[in-house]
Amino acid sequence: MIRIKLDVMMAERKMSLNRLSELVGVTPVNLSVLKNEKGKAIRFSTLDALCKALDCQPGDLLEYIKGEVNEED
Repeated sequence: MIRIKLDVMMAERKMSLNRLSELVGVTPVNLSVLKNEKGKAIRFSTLDALCKALDCQPGDLLEYIKGEVNEED
């Protein structure tokens, strides 16, 4: 299972969802879907914009959890 650690990165950077939305160019609703791990995919352009806005690497936002299964699987 892939975990999205967007909430952790936002908290560490003290960044609100609305501010991140402005910086990334993605609606707050779509960011919320990612943040709450309800999304099924992420575009590389969105991942790139998130890394730029949060000054991080993709691995800071994504984590592979071995043995866990997505609820939809």
